[in-house]
Amino acid sequence: MPRRARTYLPGFPYHIVQRGNNREACFIATKDYQVYLDLWIECANRYGVSIHAWCLMTNHIHFLVTPERGDSISFAMKVIGSRYAQYFNKAYRRTGTLWEGRHKSSLVQSERYLLTCMRYIELNPVAAGMVDKPEQYRWSSYLSNA
Repeated sequence: MPRRARTYLPGFPYHIVQRGNNREACFIATKDYQVYLDLWIECANRYGVSIHAWCLMTNHIHFLVTPERGDSISFAMKVIGSRYAQYFNKAYRRTGTLWEGRHKSSLVQSERYLLTCMRYIELNPVAAGMVDKPEQYRWSSYLSNA
């Protein structure tokens, strides 16, 4: 029996997180990050999802998005997740699941929390000790939003 599709409130922002299976790397080479971002851009346009902030870590992703329709995020995440997993498995000659279950999502209910969430997402590489300053990390929206 298929899982019930999640529905989201159109026009309200959500913090989306998805982890690699067993917290293993989902991005290894520069091309991996770019392929994933290209899929996001394509699907955001196709399904009506506005992207406010994002960060691709080696073993998980964060996106702050607002859907136009109740099913926008679900459709986008389904297509992005499956197409990227197919790409990754072919590129690295592996099989099986790439993601640790379905994506997690949290409704961002206030403007203050929206800014806190953006800051959290874009400072993730600093908190993880990957870089000293957020502008040093290539795979986040920090340089676009700062």
